Amino acid sequence: MRTLIRNGRLIDPGNSVDSLGSILIENGNIAGVYFADSPPDADRIIDATGLLVCPGFIDAHVAVREPGFEEDETIASATAAALAGGFTSIAALPDTNPVVDNRGSAEFVKRQAERAANCRVFPLGAVTKGHKGEELAEIGLLVEADAVGFTDAKTPIANAEVMRRALEYTGMFGPPVLHHSMVPELSESGVMHEGFESTRLGLVGIPAAASDIMTGRDIALAELTGGRVHIMCISTREAIERVRLAQSRGVNVSADMTPHYLLFTDEVMRSFDTLYKCNPPLRSQEHVDALIGGLCDGTISIISADHQPLAIEKKAVELDMAPFGICGLETLLPICVETLITPGHLTWSQLVACLTVGPAQLLSLPYGTLGPGSAADITLIDPTEQWTVDAASFRSLSRNTPIDGRPATGRVVATMVGGDIRFSTRDL
Repeated sequence: MRTLIRNGRLIDPGNSVDSLGSILIENGNIAGVYFADSPPDADRIIDATGLLVCPGFIDAHVAVREPGFEEDETIASATAAALAGGFTSIAALPDTNPVVDNRGSAEFVKRQAERAANCRVFPLGAVTKGHKGEELAEIGLLVEADAVGFTDAKTPIANAEVMRRALEYTGMFGPPVLHHSMVPELSESGVMHEGFESTRLGLVGIPAAASDIMTGRDIALAELTGGRVHIMCISTREAIERVRLAQSRGVNVSADMTPHYLLFTDEVMRSFDTLYKCNPPLRSQEHVDALIGGLCDGTISIISADHQPLAIEKKAVELDMAPFGICGLETLLPICVETLITPGHLTWSQLVACLTVGPAQLLSLPYGTLGPGSAADITLIDPTEQWTVDAASFRSLSRNTPIDGRPATGRVVATMVGGDIRFSTRDL
């Protein structure tokens, strides 16, 4: 069946397209893109008048929790949540039980994703066995099992020699090392950003230096080895500046950020609400301003939801006992609209590039484009729809979001994978 999406605003940063037009879909692929010329006939017509038509979003690191923590999330529920957020491809973090540190565990992730039949899922392999930071995982076999990158998720690789060997070894195969760059000794006992607010509240802080120091080390090792290192959830002014300078020297380093670090500062911790507790912690305004600057000048090329689903009872404890994490896939777009589009920091084309081109390049995925011949992975957005975030309606199993009940502007109205509509909020 031939499907035509017509009269939409096509935003395809990979091909420098931002124009009204139509897209013809045939056999799961984009058969043609039409602008001034009249599009051909089709079996099904989707009128996209007033909508943005974008390549399907890609998230470079998502906690799917399965196997081992199915009370928080499963691969089926995580991929359903991804579709609701406009994501057609996600890379699954390996911090499950057992850890994805061997070929069999990576293949399990792929099989479960195929059974769910929601969005595309690509496994991320562990850098070290069991995330213990001591012995490298089966990197070669994980590459054969289609691992698109390597990471120990939220566990920093503290040993510099292990990190060096990881960069050297992964460099032989191509996939990057995605790192939670944080000095454990400076951060493991903290609950929020170290600064005026933590002192005022009497809470143990996580200093910005914990991120700055480890980011500097990772950059030095990437320069030494020629390996590819990616800083996940960069959050501090100095770390961003170090990445910027390293990129200017040609070091193979990249970084992503998460939109809730723009929406809130550490002042929200005055509420002692565990739903704001995340890792890295919410920072002060100077760091928020640096994040915006990094996005504007391209130092930060990727936006990730950093989806960390947690059963709500795990958050219903004292602040110092609660686990870190925010459930983010289904709320990423409206937060980006509020913090980046509405203030004029980014154009829609720049935002979509951070959600498509950036992660596709990082993970070497053949997606994130509307070019003819590419897979028809497409996200349709109503940029002006007014709605209210309702955690109870999440497709994720978890509800750990601090923006439940918040008014929002901009909504994903449909998500297509291989030309099939897998999610929609209205009849099309």
